Amino acid sequence: LRREHWLSCREQGFLVFQKAANIPCCGEDPTMSYDGDLRDIGSSDSFWEPGHYKRTVKRIDDGHKLCSELIACFQERAKIEKSYSQQLTDWSKKWRSVVEKGPQYGTLEKAWHAFMNAADRLGEIHLELRNNLGIDDSEKVRNWQKDAFHKQMIGGFKETKEAEDGFRKAQKPWVKKLKEVESAKKSYHAARKEERTAATRETHAKADASVSQEQVRKLQERVEKCSQEAEKAKERYEKALDELNRCNPRYMEDMEQVFEITQEAEKKRLCFFKEVLLDIHKHLDLSSMDSFRSLYRDLGQTISSANDQEDLRWWRNTHGPGMIMNWPQFEEWSPEATRSISRRDRNSRAEDVVTLTNIVPAAGEMAYTPQELNRSNREDDHYESISDLPDPTSGKDYSSDWSDEESPKKYIAANGVEEGVKVPGVRVKALYDYMGQEADELSFKAGEELLKMGEEDEQGWCKGQLDNGQVGLYPANYVEVVAS
Repeated sequence: LRREHWLSCREQGFLVFQKAANIPCCGEDPTMSYDGDLRDIGSSDSFWEPGHYKRTVKRIDDGHKLCSELIACFQERAKIEKSYSQQLTDWSKKWRSVVEKGPQYGTLEKAWHAFMNAADRLGEIHLELRNNLGIDDSEKVRNWQKDAFHKQMIGGFKETKEAEDGFRKAQKPWVKKLKEVESAKKSYHAARKEERTAATRETHAKADASVSQEQVRKLQERVEKCSQEAEKAKERYEKALDELNRCNPRYMEDMEQVFEITQEAEKKRLCFFKEVLLDIHKHLDLSSMDSFRSLYRDLGQTISSANDQEDLRWWRNTHGPGMIMNWPQFEEWSPEATRSISRRDRNSRAEDVVTLTNIVPAAGEMAYTPQELNRSNREDDHYESISDLPDPTSGKDYSSDWSDEESPKKYIAANGVEEGVKVPGVRVKALYDYMGQEADELSFKAGEELLKMGEEDEQGWCKGQLDNGQVGLYPANYVEVVAS
């Protein structure tokens, strides 16, 4: 507006310089660009132009939108943290099982397991981070957003409407004066145009001999009248402009007052966002957490404590030449000896035996009383089952499936013929199917009957005999006594 007025006045030979009101125009309004540099913009984009305060008003709505975007941004990051925590847990579970079942042993196995333990702890840390981002920080922003922006029933926010009304009220008197200036300028310019047209006609008429003096005189009068009208329009224009300039200070003050209110609100938002971002940085900076530092410190110590010499020594004593061996020794045969059948508890070192009792000869034969022979824990350590005995094909005849003590007993009848000892017992019936796990155990189906040959030992096992003559151990709670 000022530039157009100045150019117009210069063309007519006038120069109006108004400096009473310090209103920026045409290159005097520095605006901050997105990268922080200053650049000049034309007066048409100035804040002081009518309606150009709307960018400041829109900034209030943008503040609400930015709160929602900040929440959405770190809600998505929280999902990533949760997914990473779950992946760490799944990875730890999978490989912990693989390592436990694998061939690795000793202190190095413990060091390997330390990585899975560290993954579990790290997963807990990232799950806590997820809670901080997705719950605590998001809730903080959401509450501030609710307090800072108040929705109206008719739509929009209360703060936006107040700023809009404030700027409109501050601009209204000035805009009214501006319209008067525009109208006066338009009239003045039209008058000057009419004056120039009349002067041109007069000049042409004087140069044309065919034009009468009367016509020339009328054209001269027209020029004088147009000049008078132009001068009057000029006065009205200058007067309107002076009135506008007198309104400028009040206009600027009112606009500044409303603008500072919006600036103060925006300052609160900027400071709050900075505070939230610092909180998020604190949560994301795992290096500042004691639990995170101790996690890797413990992991490093566990790895460093792995000892190859200790592992090799353990293997030597457990699976190598360091193991105890029950070397074969000469054993004298005794017809009175009977072997106790025992079941070693894998989690106990106690000496547990099962003793056969009440073995009597058949009717008409000499009475026979067996002697008890206990099997020591040392034997159990190395020969837990018959399958653990040395291979009989190795050149030495150690034993068959049953040793002399375990085999069905023989006795000498009156006719000199060896016969099996008749062992009276109790008939029992299997309640469940059972598949023997060792060579000295019986296998049977539910409903099958067998002979119970001894009382239940402390481990819950009994000696019995199947109908096919096989003798062995079975779990006592798998059978019930057959009613006579």
